[in-house]
Amino acid sequence: MVDTTAAATGERRPERLELRVPTSPTQLPAVRAMAGDLAMRMDFDLDAVEDLRLAVDEACATLSSVALGDAPLTVVFEAFREGLRIDAWVPTESGVDVPRDGFGWAVLHTLVDTVEAGPSTQATVVAGDGSSTPVARIALVKKLRQFASVAL
Repeated sequence: MVDTTAAATGERRPERLELRVPTSPTQLPAVRAMAGDLAMRMDFDLDAVEDLRLAVDEACATLSSVALGDAPLTVVFEAFREGLRIDAWVPTESGVDVPRDGFGWAVLHTLVDTVEAGPSTQATVVAGDGSSTPVARIALVKKLRQFASVAL
């Protein structure tokens, strides 16, 4: 982890962790494990930890299904005082969108507080390279119980 104290103000800033993994099914459990580990360290209750693991697994599997060839999956975890934000994306062909139908999409909405998804570019996603390369992205937010009504 990184130092999260801003020296000048004494405020806590978000911790950020970036992972880039192949989209192969054998590598996706590593992302799921990282989500669970971060959630436990943030004192999410056990049910919320498992919800995050499942949500990350579903988001990564969904993105892997639309990834361009062997392009890597990028996942950025940002731990805030109020909760955890997870941004995941993969490079795609132009015009490819995130599938938002079916059971998996419904599951995502029940496991986390906020889900956003859609096409974007590497110029606008977190940890992108600034190019106009098209990507599909999913962003998840899970709030700690005591901050359930606070916007991240």
